[in-house]
Amino acid sequence: MYTFIVSLLLLIVGYVVYGAVVERVFGIEPDRATPAHTLSDGIDYMPMPAWKVFLIQFLNIAGTGPIFGAIMGILFGPAAYLWIVLGCIFAGAVHDYLCGMISLRKGGVSLPEMVGDQLGDGMRQAMRVFSIILLLLVGAVFVTTPADLLASMTSLSSVTWTLLILAYYILATLLPIDKLIGRIYPLFGVALLLMALGVGIGIFAHQGWMPEITDPLTGHHPKGLPVFPMLCITIACGAISGFHGTQSPLMARCLGSERQGRRIFYGAMITEGIVALIWAAAAIKFAGSYQALADLGTPAVVVDTICRSWLGTLGALLAILGVVAAPVTSGDTAFRSARLIAADMFRIKQHKLWRRLAISLPLFAVAALLIFLIGFDELWRYFAWSNQTLATITLWASAVWLRQRHKCYWIALVPALFMTVVCTAYILVAPEGFSLAWPIGIGAGLAMMLLTASLWCWSSKRK
Repeated sequence: MYTFIVSLLLLIVGYVVYGAVVERVFGIEPDRATPAHTLSDGIDYMPMPAWKVFLIQFLNIAGTGPIFGAIMGILFGPAAYLWIVLGCIFAGAVHDYLCGMISLRKGGVSLPEMVGDQLGDGMRQAMRVFSIILLLLVGAVFVTTPADLLASMTSLSSVTWTLLILAYYILATLLPIDKLIGRIYPLFGVALLLMALGVGIGIFAHQGWMPEITDPLTGHHPKGLPVFPMLCITIACGAISGFHGTQSPLMARCLGSERQGRRIFYGAMITEGIVALIWAAAAIKFAGSYQALADLGTPAVVVDTICRSWLGTLGALLAILGVVAAPVTSGDTAFRSARLIAADMFRIKQHKLWRRLAISLPLFAVAALLIFLIGFDELWRYFAWSNQTLATITLWASAVWLRQRHKCYWIALVPALFMTVVCTAYILVAPEGFSLAWPIGIGAGLAMMLLTASLWCWSSKRK
């Protein structure tokens, strides 16, 4: 229990202390006019209250990621606590903050445009394609889970629910951000936080075993999977996630002042880390052992079981909300982000409905093919690695932006180097990758880190 409590406190201290450091390094200008005012279009650019922007950002980046990922991640043992805390404070929150604030400084541009400005036109084109593919994978993944659950609870089929959710996605993608997303997201965001709070209280109210940091950090996973790099990919949204980089520019277009950036971008990521920490601790305490947790079933089943047992009828309702509303509200903003990235790519203004429709319909057609032709497990694995690779590229771009302005680029460079090792090693050793031996994957990851570090030093001397 003490490891969980200390981890929780460290996340809060991390926001107060390191969040202030990151904000100071970036150098906010509170009186600087933001794109919400200078580029207001009544569709995507418009100032919104800071509390509402925070809740929308939190729900955008959360989905079921910090819940499902944490439940699967705690199977690796107490190392999951370390990754959530350290990853969130020094990597994930830094990634989200810099991405959102750099986008804001550049007029609210989407992620590929921001990265391209720092890493060149070749990377801009690659990121445009890569980001849209990732967002379509996110949208497809976050249709399948709620559709299957709703089908099990009603007389409608999974296909029917899939089509209904896609219809909602189309509305959320096309309508002005304050008409649908701005009205229902804050409610869902509060509900997701209340669910986490209720489960967090349940951790203290119920007896059970929990891993401590004094336990061995490796060798716990029932399937024998190695902690590194598997854990860093399994727990993504609760530590660092490239998907967040596609969402932060959405809210950068709604900030009324640069002073709000730390609270919304860095703070939402820390909040997500707290949610992940709670679900990791609750899952293992409820199950009582790693094998018992693995035997409970899918993460959705674990969420439903814990909420019903610990929170009663209210818990059942919150569980449904968590595993249905949360992924749906991440899926719709994924498609919205894809629309905006495509619009930036082809320089198509979005103030006319027919223009938004012309971009959106092909995106939904591709997503529908992914949903009906590829299974959920395959979609999730493709998404997981793509997600962290995108985060790595974004961190490198952020480090370049800081270096160009003679700021302390180490806050982005160090996590960029670490994630370079993670992504390289994972794709080489993972079953869905090349299935090479672990030493080979780790060696290649370290070699890639040294190569990118050498390129960084060379480019620094050149400039």
